[in-house]
Amino acid sequence: MIRLRLPAVVTALLSLVFPSFAQKEFGNQTTKAPQPAWARNAVIYEANLRQGTPTRNFRGLQMELPRLKDLGVDIVWLMPIHPISENNRKGTLGSYYAVRDYKAVNPEFGTLDELKELVNTAHNLGIKVIIDEVCNHSGCDNAWVTDHPDFYAKNEKGEMYGPYDWTDTYKFDYSNPELRAAMIDALKYWVQEADIDGFRFDVAGEVPTDFWVEARKEIENLKPVLFLAEASKPELMVEAFDVDYAWPMKDVFGAIAATKGVNSYAKAKGQTLPKSNAQAIPELLERQKKEYPKGAIHMQMVTNHDLNSWEGTEYERFGPALGAFAVLSYTLPGVPMLYTGQEVGFDHPFEFFETDSVQPDYTGNEVTVFYEMLNALRHGNGAFAAGRDNGGAIEFLPTESEDVLAFTRKGNGGQALVIVNLSPETRKVAFKGAAPSTAGMKNYFAPQITQLPEELGAWQYVVFTSPLKR
Repeated sequence: MIRLRLPAVVTALLSLVFPSFAQKEFGNQTTKAPQPAWARNAVIYEANLRQGTPTRNFRGLQMELPRLKDLGVDIVWLMPIHPISENNRKGTLGSYYAVRDYKAVNPEFGTLDELKELVNTAHNLGIKVIIDEVCNHSGCDNAWVTDHPDFYAKNEKGEMYGPYDWTDTYKFDYSNPELRAAMIDALKYWVQEADIDGFRFDVAGEVPTDFWVEARKEIENLKPVLFLAEASKPELMVEAFDVDYAWPMKDVFGAIAATKGVNSYAKAKGQTLPKSNAQAIPELLERQKKEYPKGAIHMQMVTNHDLNSWEGTEYERFGPALGAFAVLSYTLPGVPMLYTGQEVGFDHPFEFFETDSVQPDYTGNEVTVFYEMLNALRHGNGAFAAGRDNGGAIEFLPTESEDVLAFTRKGNGGQALVIVNLSPETRKVAFKGAAPSTAGMKNYFAPQITQLPEELGAWQYVVFTSPLKR
């Protein structure tokens, strides 16, 4: 769910000027989160049930699963599936994130049995399914509002309230142990009843960390699951969450695109983003080494439902640079995600509270081939694996141009060399030290070219990779 966030570059500057602003550092620890093996090099696909298929329901997505399997998707993330509150509803259909009943299915999408059929079909294809859960707040006519008013936070007038401008919600009070027990019970219900494989948790950083630790232990007793946090809060990754959002990297991507004049959305909206270049990427990762426990996994992205609807499509934010940033989202440490329609180059901001008449055409095209290749690269080269036990190491190679980013990935029997020009101008590829070797590797996107490039055109990239495992 979208809200105001300080760009990572601004956060870094504030932490220097005001030390108390800096996050607590966990770099001397190693994450204890379970990190199921199937999640450590997965490709995550966010499915917008309301807008993403002609039937706009579980049945429609179930029919798309073989196509997603062929695309190379490992985990399908369903946006919230619960009934939506009517009290203070936004728009005609309301926000997915204003939950009316945590143990029911939104009839807009189908029935519980149809959800089970979708999950079963996915499992038969080797795809995991996670669902979006909203534990920070509920809709204004959730049964708990009247049955358990003590579950909710109150303002100075003793009134329930929603966070930010989410006037269709009321915020929970996690000092109440009965709320904690009820929420954990609701989460366990979906694992037990529908055999789902985990959760993406909305605004996870707004909920006390000790609740997440408690919930994870309870649910892990049922089956291995994935916990994905919509947050960039290092303490969540110590023992509760396997993966979090790479919001800071998203902000760096956007700032570079704006600095280089291709972020048309930022320009149209009059946004003032920090001046940035390719070197902000290794600087961010170096800082995160201190902030995050070793082995923490970040979900890299060029779009998602919040960005698409509220901050511009990936084409508006990156323009001709989209391919370069998409490659980075797959080759930097972490796991990559795709959003509904991204795999076919769908360039439209979905309506959030209404039925959108514009839908993706999933006929395969050159964009589909591009993402199929990136997914195969992720699965076939062990150097890109993420996580505590088998994360591929990254080493940045200093170049003569601040716009040319070069790095190697090594580990798990694989190696890769990635060089990207994050500039609208041609740049020479010159290294400050010895040039890296490409021995035993091939140019993934242009196999006929075997030598390191002397220069890269605007937003051009090369990926050298060791032979892929099939």
